[in-house]
This record gives sequence, C-alpha cells and structure tokens, in this order.
Amino acid sequence: MSTAPRPVEVAAAEPDGAPSRRRRRPALLAGAVAVLVVATAGTAVAFATDGQADRAASVDRRPPSSTQVTRQSLVDRETKNGELGYGTPRARDSRLSGTVTWLARGGATVKRGKALYRVDDEPVVLLYGGLPAYRTLRSGVSGNDVKQFERNLAALGYTGFTVDEDFTSATAAAVREWQEDLGLPETGQVDPARIVYAPGEVRVESHGVEVGDTVGAGKVVLSTTGTARQVTCTLDVEDQRLAVKGAKVTVTLPDGTRSTGKVDTVETVVQTSAASTGQDAQTETKIEVTVTGDDPKVLAGYDKAAVDVGFVASERADVLTVPVAALLTLAEGGYGLEVVEETGTRIVAVRTGLFADGRVEVSGEEVTEGLTVGMPGD
Repeated sequence: MSTAPRPVEVAAAEPDGAPSRRRRRPALLAGAVAVLVVATAGTAVAFATDGQADRAASVDRRPPSSTQVTRQSLVDRETKNGELGYGTPRARDSRLSGTVTWLARGGATVKRGKALYRVDDEPVVLLYGGLPAYRTLRSGVSGNDVKQFERNLAALGYTGFTVDEDFTSATAAAVREWQEDLGLPETGQVDPARIVYAPGEVRVESHGVEVGDTVGAGKVVLSTTGTARQVTCTLDVEDQRLAVKGAKVTVTLPDGTRSTGKVDTVETVVQTSAASTGQDAQTETKIEVTVTGDDPKVLAGYDKAAVDVGFVASERADVLTVPVAALLTLAEGGYGLEVVEETGTRIVAVRTGLFADGRVEVSGEEVTEGLTVGMPGD
C-alpha cells in the first residue's frame, strides 16, 4: 500500500457496502430537513442526515486528478531471501576401506558410467536411479535393484541380456565385459560399494578427503549436487502456505534481472543453532523450498548468489480495482470513493478486498468498470 486512504467525515459503510443510516432526529421546524456539509480534498460535499451520502453532489470544486475503476487480476507477492546455486549438497560416503588415489575435481560434471573417485586405484562409478545399491547382485537374485542396474548396463551399450528383475547368466556375462572396461576384477557380480546411484548426472560440490588419504566405511569422500541451477529458500513454518509444489514464483538476481520459475520440492527440515551444542542445543523447524528457473540461461551467469524470491501469497482474478490512494476513510468506519460526474462529485461507500501492487480490490452496488473517481493531488 503506497498511500494511506484519505479521511472524510461521512457515514460508515454497513457490511453490505451501503452507507449506514442515521436515526432521524425530531424536526425543529415542520417539513424542514437538516443538511450536514463536510469538506474533503478541497471539495464541499453535502450529505442528507438520513445517511444517503451518495445522493448529494458538489459543484464547487473537483478533485485535483481522477482515475477510472478498472477490471484486472491482482497478485499479492511476498518476497523471501534465497540462494542461487545447485541445490543442497549430498554427501557421498565410502563403503570401501583403502587409499584414495583419484578424485573428480570440484565443479566437474560426472555422467553415467564415469568414476566419481578411485580407492586403491579402482573406480567407484556413478549410475542413474533412485534405489540405493544395498546388496551384491549375482546370478539367481531378483528385484527392482536388478532391473535398475540392468537399465544402466543397457544404456551404457552392453547387450545380450533382457532388462528385467532377474539377474541371469546373460546379465553376468555383460557385467564381466563392463568390469573389464573399468579395470575391475571380472567376477560377474556387482559389488554395491563400487556403485553410487543418483537421479541423473551430478556436479562435484566439494571434497571430504584429499588424494592419498586413507578412508574407511562411512567416511565422506565428496559431496555432489545436481547440475541444474536452482534457488534454495528457507521459510519459517508460519509461511508454509507459500510453499506449494508447482507454484509460480519470480526470481530477482543481484543485477536486478527478473526471471520466473516454479517450486520444485518442499521439505520440512530441522535446523540446529550454530551457537548451541550438546544437551542445550536448540533446534528449529523450517520449510526448505527449491525453485527451478523457467529459463536456465538467465541463471547461468551466476555460480552462487543471493537472490529475492517472490511467492504468491494471494491472488484475485478479474476484479474491479482502483489505486489505493483513491480510497477515502469514512469517519464512521469503512472506505469510500469520490465519484466524479459532469455535475460534480459524490461519495459512495465501497467494500475492499485484496491490496496488491499499489491497488485495491473494490466492490459495491454503484462500483462499475470505467467509473471515474477522484485522486489526491501531488
């Protein structure tokens, strides 16, 4: 709201938007009708004491300027702080014991079938999928993990087996070819410690060890993210209404460039205060939202940056609106508009709805599209 409504001493609006009626007072003179005159925006406006404020008009002066009631959609946005990057990093723990002999460099993109790192000079390979590698795959075993692995094997160009849930001797033969190409022992069995699954190609965010370090099971070797730039935004729980998956948002970059995107994921996370440890640690529940951009090229100029994210708090489609500055605050409560006509001006009471972008939704029996209303001067 850019300008406060102008005050004017007129009858208050009842809930239905019509001006309230004052109780008639006994007439001092038979047939006489008392008239109350007030001033607003430099215009003398007459009101009958029966409360019909919109029936008496002034011809003395008009408001400094005017505008029209327009029909449009109003969108109220709430802006939150966000960080442009590649999403929340995922730590990749070693499931092997040995010496790290090679690491994919920081910032590198690793695709299906390529090594993320090497332990004892043997690779740990990235494959695509959502199911973690949790057991050794060998002839005779069946399950979704078999089918997921065989899909990757086929995508890498290996043939001679059927992609299904059964690990057969034909699958084992293809695995031996795959192991030979990787420089691994040709066992025909798949060691889960040699596989890292991810939804797609990954970007190496950081290293947890250096080449030459000794690792054991559970040691973080490196962290990865996705390769698409996205915005991460942390919301308070009371702002959860803004975090709707698929909802449209705006993203404003540090140079002022504005782009659009949508909410991709919504997760509830528990954060621990950095200043608190042990039994006195203080935790706080937050809503973590990731946003993907509609035009990746707009976000490509930044690796990491602080951005503003505009969430839609409320939206009203196809409603009558006026600038907020056109509103008059009525003395007895509610709001009104100063209608400008050829013969003068008059005040009509209105109901207000959504306030957004300096405009306000208005309604009432006499409020129509194209109606000319007064505005304050500079």
